[in-house]
Amino acid sequence: MTNAFWRNRALEDFTAQQWELLCDGCGKCCLHKLEDEDSGEIFYTRVACQLLDHDSCRCDDYKHRLAQVASCIQVSPAMARSNNYLPDSCAYRLIAQGKDLPDWHPLHTGDPQSTVTAGHSVAGRVLDEQYVHPDGYEEHVITWVQV
Repeated sequence: MTNAFWRNRALEDFTAQQWELLCDGCGKCCLHKLEDEDSGEIFYTRVACQLLDHDSCRCDDYKHRLAQVASCIQVSPAMARSNNYLPDSCAYRLIAQGKDLPDWHPLHTGDPQSTVTAGHSVAGRVLDEQYVHPDGYEEHVITWVQV
């Protein structure tokens, strides 16, 4: 796409619409994560939020998600800078680090499904949280390998 509005800007400078466009739709922020109490290291599980559509990697009720899911995160500039709960490929995190978006990002390709097509999403690789007891999340810790 020709209008690279995300380049050379601070996260706080985006409009609400631009902020939403930055999301690549990977679904990784919708996974349950575990934090090592000693090191603070974050581990992703393959257990997805109840609202995540496993095929499209989009929230089934994005507008009301924070009211429906107590553990739902709202990505903020501070979170993007902390590098804790967002994956390395996250657009918010990349912009916070002064980097460009990956070639497969929908803002580069013009295709909202390009993240899924490029194998950088959780599509088809997660479990719904209703089938996993929270005490069993450790059994589902994963490391994403890109395809």
